[in-house]
Amino acid sequence: MLIRKITLLIACICFTSFIARAQSEAMKDVINNLALYHKKNDVKYLGDSKKSVDATFKTHSDSVDMGKNVYKAMVYATILNIDSVNKLNLPDTMLLQTTKLVNRLLHMRKIYRYNLEMNYSKGCLANVYQRKAFDYYTKNNYRLAISNFNIAKRYVPAAKEINVYLANIYYKLGNYKTAVAYYDTVLMLKKPRLEHIQTAANVYKTLGDTTRSLQIIQQGLDEYPGDKYLLSEEANIYNNQKNYDLLKPVLNNLMTIAPNDPNVIFMAANCYDHLNDPDRAEQLYHQVIDINNNNYDPIFNLGLLYLKKALHQNKPEQYQVCINQSQNWLEKASEMAPNSETCLKALQMLYLQTGDQTQLKKVNNKLNQLTN
Repeated sequence: MLIRKITLLIACICFTSFIARAQSEAMKDVINNLALYHKKNDVKYLGDSKKSVDATFKTHSDSVDMGKNVYKAMVYATILNIDSVNKLNLPDTMLLQTTKLVNRLLHMRKIYRYNLEMNYSKGCLANVYQRKAFDYYTKNNYRLAISNFNIAKRYVPAAKEINVYLANIYYKLGNYKTAVAYYDTVLMLKKPRLEHIQTAANVYKTLGDTTRSLQIIQQGLDEYPGDKYLLSEEANIYNNQKNYDLLKPVLNNLMTIAPNDPNVIFMAANCYDHLNDPDRAEQLYHQVIDINNNNYDPIFNLGLLYLKKALHQNKPEQYQVCINQSQNWLEKASEMAPNSETCLKALQMLYLQTGDQTQLKKVNNKLNQLTN
């Protein structure tokens, strides 16, 4: 976790500074015991450090001493962060006590003198609250998870991954508008993670904001140009918008990445069909059918394509070839979906061309049954 890294980094910087600051022998014991813990990784030294810091509070003057309270907060926050299973058998109230202490110190006018120490304590508390948030999250207690993530975020605002966790929770709750607000902050990072870009684009699409979804996808492709998911989502948006001119180059990239994906090939065939490139569309429809000859859509589209090609033929022999091909594929499509009005209407046009009155009558009767 980023917060953990922040805490350790500050710890490395701070301990030499802490020792230099500590005026009394008692306070030096506090810091020395913390240093021993970080050297030997034994929580016994954290307990000794707590005993040492507690022993420095004997009078009212001690209780209001800012420096002593800073070190107390640092020791208590360290214990809460490190001793997550409570080997030291400290009371459950210690987190609330430490939180109140840190918050009180943060509002003191001259606390800037202890920036390093306070940043360290805040980083420790942020870890603790984030840990509690994850625990609530795994138990599906999203309300308390959100509350604890927000507390952690207040202590370490720069830890942008907390926004990711909050975004995920709000997404699970179906609160998409709040989710995307958090994802937007994550996307402002220098190089957001691919899964965050994908999810943010998907959430915006769910909200119906395809413009923003497309913007996120294109920004993502600048960072991850070969990502199939992002290219597929971009293609789907252009396909749904029937913007075939913009769809074509996206599909060219997709077909390079996934040359045998039937969904990509079919979308490309349909795209070329609408761009009046029947030869390329025909080739791609056949390619899809070769992969799966039980797929209705390319079979129907291919039959319709041959019918359109027939109507634009000037040579009788070429016209007849296209008509025969159209009949072959449209009748096969009709066998697969006998109640499809679209397919029946295409057959109606076909039989009008061929003059097959028997078949035309059957199709007309079937259409009348379906529409009445």
